[in-house]
Amino acid sequence: MVVPVDPTLTDAEVHRRLVYGDETALAEVYALYGGLVRRVAVRVTRSPAAAEDVAQEVFAQLWSRPYAFDAGRGSLRTWLSMLAHRRAVDWVRSEARHRKDARADDSALHAIADTGPGPDETVVDRERSLLLHTALAELPEPQREVVHLAYFAGRTYRQAAVELGIPEGTAKTRLRSALRKLAESLADPPDPALERGA
Repeated sequence: MVVPVDPTLTDAEVHRRLVYGDETALAEVYALYGGLVRRVAVRVTRSPAAAEDVAQEVFAQLWSRPYAFDAGRGSLRTWLSMLAHRRAVDWVRSEARHRKDARADDSALHAIADTGPGPDETVVDRERSLLLHTALAELPEPQREVVHLAYFAGRTYRQAAVELGIPEGTAKTRLRSALRKLAESLADPPDPALERGA
């Protein structure tokens, strides 16, 4: 579906509409700048698939935190390009870390005997993973953002505060609250072996 875009639309007007949760504004911004964001990302990542992921993250951030953009400090086009570049660089760094870790893991595998998990351990691990994802999904969005940055993107709470545009104390409080809720949600996960009467 082609979204009609008003050529007289100003960045300040788009920003105001995004802050008020106008989904049409997001669709218009995507129609205007989606191609640009993907081009910036693909130049850095050299991967069209990664560029799509980066574009999704960029527009998700614009939607969830429109106040991070300041029309008085520059154009929306420039801000989205900068954000796409930053996310793409993060992706490249993450991929390099994964490749390095994978090489180290491959080397280490030759030095140890196979002690892979048995069927019961695999079931318990899956249960724990499911519980964790469920608990994360139930967190309020501001807490989930800080947890994602701190534990999945490798940021300190200070870096997370800068990226989210919030005070350090707020980031620290959100992280503490989120961890407390996660600990409560994940306390004593059910053991599938016990439930089967094993």
